Amino acid sequence: MKPTDSQLISLYQKGNEEALSTLIHRHQRELFTFIFYKINDQDLANDIFQDTFMKIIVMLKEGRYNEEGKFILWAKRIAQNLIIDYFRAKSKNTKVSETTFNNEEFSIFDLIREPSENIEDQLVTTQIHEDLLKMLHFLPQNQQEVIKLRYYDGLSFKEIAEHTDMSINTTLGRVRYALINLRKIMEENNIILTR
Repeated sequence: MKPTDSQLISLYQKGNEEALSTLIHRHQRELFTFIFYKINDQDLANDIFQDTFMKIIVMLKEGRYNEEGKFILWAKRIAQNLIIDYFRAKSKNTKVSETTFNNEEFSIFDLIREPSENIEDQLVTTQIHEDLLKMLHFLPQNQQEVIKLRYYDGLSFKEIAEHTDMSINTTLGRVRYALINLRKIMEENNIILTR
């Protein structure tokens, strides 16, 4: 039987480093996805993800973990605070709008662009593509079409507009609504597309 998060934390606080590794592995996907959705930047998400786990380690070692809620909710609160700190620091230099923080233009397809992939990454990417294709079937036909042309065939918005006899604005609108709908499908079905 798998140990609970609380048991792993207790083991780690008693000096069992393997317990921490198990805990991180168990939650890294959900936590990274949470961070990425907030900031829409892969490199920055990785940095904040690392900082979050460094802070978690320090707080666990200092015995500052409270059992009020689940570990993952506690971890997300830490990540959320780090994200807020980042945007506060950034806004001192440039004004950050609310839409930057919760960007509606987020594309789940950004998650599958990897310049140099090893075999394992390629398999993950293939699985993500397959999952996305299944999800596309839940979209209206016109949204399916623009998504396939844009992200699978690599056409520009101008090329899609010409190919489908639509204006650029209609094309952009359909892609945007398709991505918003895919995001809803992911949230409703607890689908996580990340490595």
